[in-house]
Amino acid sequence: MEEFLGSLRIITNGNVLLYILKGVGFTLVLAVLSVLLGLLIGSVMGVARNYCNGKGNRIFGWLATAYIEIFRNTPLMLWIFMGILFLPAPAFSSALGLSSVEWGLMYKVTVALTLWTSSVIAEIVRGGLNSVAKGQFEAGYSQGFSFLQIMFYIVIPQAFQNIIPTLLSQIITTIKDTSYFANVATIELLQRVKMIISTAGDYNGLGYTSVSDVFLLFGFACIIYFAINFTLSCLVRKLQKRGVRAERNKNNQTEKTSFA
Repeated sequence: MEEFLGSLRIITNGNVLLYILKGVGFTLVLAVLSVLLGLLIGSVMGVARNYCNGKGNRIFGWLATAYIEIFRNTPLMLWIFMGILFLPAPAFSSALGLSSVEWGLMYKVTVALTLWTSSVIAEIVRGGLNSVAKGQFEAGYSQGFSFLQIMFYIVIPQAFQNIIPTLLSQIITTIKDTSYFANVATIELLQRVKMIISTAGDYNGLGYTSVSDVFLLFGFACIIYFAINFTLSCLVRKLQKRGVRAERNKNNQTEKTSFA
């Protein structure tokens, strides 16, 4: 009982909570940056792999295929370590409680996560592009649109509308994948919890780290991850239901029009 009460003192300590919440903030920033940059790179790669198959641009399709397959079929942890070992980092100044070395590590692991995530997003985007009827191209060409105009104004908006739930699921996965960074001492949520556990004796009044501290702190981290990802999961399900409802209404409207 004494150990459990000591563990509660850690969780209710204002400085500890602030330290953990900063880790949550860094986790979300890492995930958002990786998803946004991955979405940009992945969209380009998905389009290149899907449509660059002519004589003049086939090389771009091959390069996109190689990029996607290499990153998608290798472990994220491998690229994190590769980034740390070989990726040069610009000079960073200390800010927000992080040293220049920690900022450099965050930069490297964010690049690694972006490259890996973009390969997954590229396949998601490619699936969305394939879901758009080929007749959309014919309709666009008949209106005098160029290929780029058809892609930008017709195909890509429809493709992204079809893949929103899948993209949100990938965002959830990316948030969870940031926990890999704890292995390389990047100060995100899980690493901060591990650091608190290593110094738990300074906060629990016992002078040592107890089993209760480990369970309670890791459980607290688990609750935070669950709260973030469950919220996004609910959003995914809501969007899926809305999409099904919209498709059903569209089909009903089409049937009414045809009978009229």
